[in-house]
Amino acid sequence: MAEPVPEQLPPDRQPVVIAALRTPIRKANGAFREIRAHELLAPVLRRLLMDSGLPASAVTDVVIGNAVGGGGNVARLAALEAGLPVSVPGVTVDRQCGSGLDAIVLAARLVAAGGGGAYLAGGVESISTAPLRANRAADGSPEFFRRAQFVPLAYGDPDMGVAAENVASVSRIGRDRQDGFALRSHQRALAAAAAGNFHGETVPLEAASGTVASDDGPRSSLSAALLSRFPPVFAEDGTVTAGNSCFDADAASAVVVTSLQRARELGATDGLLVLGTDTAGVDPQVLGMGAAAAAGRLLAAHNVAAADIGLVEFNEAFASQTLACLDALGIDPERANLDGGALALGHAYGASGAVLVTRLLAQARGHRTPGPATPAGTLALAMISIAGGMGTAALFRYGRLAQAPAGG
Repeated sequence: MAEPVPEQLPPDRQPVVIAALRTPIRKANGAFREIRAHELLAPVLRRLLMDSGLPASAVTDVVIGNAVGGGGNVARLAALEAGLPVSVPGVTVDRQCGSGLDAIVLAARLVAAGGGGAYLAGGVESISTAPLRANRAADGSPEFFRRAQFVPLAYGDPDMGVAAENVASVSRIGRDRQDGFALRSHQRALAAAAAGNFHGETVPLEAASGTVASDDGPRSSLSAALLSRFPPVFAEDGTVTAGNSCFDADAASAVVVTSLQRARELGATDGLLVLGTDTAGVDPQVLGMGAAAAAGRLLAAHNVAAADIGLVEFNEAFASQTLACLDALGIDPERANLDGGALALGHAYGASGAVLVTRLLAQARGHRTPGPATPAGTLALAMISIAGGMGTAALFRYGRLAQAPAGG
């Protein structure tokens, strides 16, 4: 049972997430290969307004994370695609893989700053339709590159997989443990899908192949024996393989963030109160540890022990960094990602942080079986590591909103 953490702000400034949705998460160059980022996100925004009862004209701003898009402010583009009035602005956030969570964090902080705003916040990534990128050579010709430079070369600027190997080595996360965690992620995601746990949070999309309503990542054919045959990808004697790494995906996810007072006016009965957020930097050579640095500082600031947290969602870019971060925080990996994570579902960079919050709200509301309903007061933690050596974490408390809590 989570220890109660006092609300830090009065109701007109206390941020709360009252609705959260996502598209299906599909492999890059798969079912969503022809759907651009703003087209992925727009149906999610429309459904959020319908489900929350928030009038489109009352949206203060649309805050959206995106990592590999072509610029031009996909938040504004998606908002208008969704049919929001031209009076509603949009702003796009780029903190690479943390973008979706950081967009929600930014919206929460804007609520906390006052003004009674209501925000649509989240993230989107269409890796399938991301524009080709190139630097301009001295003669003006394009020099194409696959990924951006994240830090000065003096820091090494390792690729994600190389950094995952570094984390595995430094934190002594062996191959067997990585493979076991990856297998568990797939098994949990398959069980969750079979039980209908994702149904309430997923907005079906129309694609060239027809209506797409489910994720396509979890593999029923995966086994410990099969995982053991995957060769190391990033180092000759390494432990990180394609089997214990995530795959690239296309997806969108967003939430409604507003004040506790506004949420009650809208008739919201429950939600995730945003108790605090933090972003921290680490050595880029072990960039996968960024989430542990951010979450560790956040929990300490709120005097919350790992054992007090009821729900944990961590972006599983690699099994090695997921296990290393959970170990560093003292969180039993068995308690994290109850319905599987990105190892099974896929990693849609700019959207993944928002997917974490969407999953937390669905779990808090009891949209998973088997299991008891989540009691009010349960603490929930979302965290994600970020290219360049950073991490973002957000601490929530699930609450019933119909009656004002003590002090609220």
